[in-house]
Amino acid sequence: MRLVTETLAATKAAGRAALIAYLPAGFPTVDRGIAALRATADAGADIVEVGLPHSDPVLDGPVIQTADDIALRGGVRIADVLRTVREVHTATGKPVLVMSYWNPVSRYGVERFARELAAAGGSGCVLPDLPVAESAPWRRQAAEHGLATVFVVAPSSTDDQLAETAAAGTGFVYAAALMGVTGTRSTVDAGAAVLARRLRALTELPVCVGMGVSDANQAAEVAGFADGVIVGSALVETLLAEDGGPAALERLTGRLASGVRAG
Repeated sequence: MRLVTETLAATKAAGRAALIAYLPAGFPTVDRGIAALRATADAGADIVEVGLPHSDPVLDGPVIQTADDIALRGGVRIADVLRTVREVHTATGKPVLVMSYWNPVSRYGVERFARELAAAGGSGCVLPDLPVAESAPWRRQAAEHGLATVFVVAPSSTDDQLAETAAAGTGFVYAAALMGVTGTRSTVDAGAAVLARRLRALTELPVCVGMGVSDANQAAEVAGFADGVIVGSALVETLLAEDGGPAALERLTGRLASGVRAG
């Protein structure tokens, strides 16, 4: 968690937002997924999110669902996710979070997952479907092992819900830029800036905005009102393309990083 906090403080001190890059572990293979995540970090991502593939990713759009399916058919396991965290963090020194639905973590064992994630050099977890009211067992283990707990909030959340979620979280608050599933969008939803302003009135945690950012212009727009810009589907889409690979990923990440720095 300390590394996440320090990274976001450093980007704020530099007068810019952080770029947070998401890719699922095991996609297109474990080794190539590690190479892809390293490429994003080397090309300008400040924080990396490693997705734990799920068979029913209800909040993820078709692009990430396709990537998760490829990873699962390839036999990816939680051990591979932890290996991905370890190798990416060791190679880059940057904060690495796992983004996971709650069921795999619960089934694996809350204490075991927290302990092994910390041992792998992980900085924390983004848990989009874990209700704050049911999160105490995880938060205890996360605190014990020095991990951040990042909750996701949506534009439909009431101010009371936003305050409760922000008070329970650590590291940053993940603000979903729009209602619905993830995926690239041609424009940034106007509700994203409104949600960020609402959160800033309720918490001192950094506010990082994701869902839909796909190019440098959108990254710059979001960076104008957020502490961090989270990009996932656009990166996954690049790897899914026939000419995709680390080089294409580096080019896109570089453009996004330039956008964030211009915001």
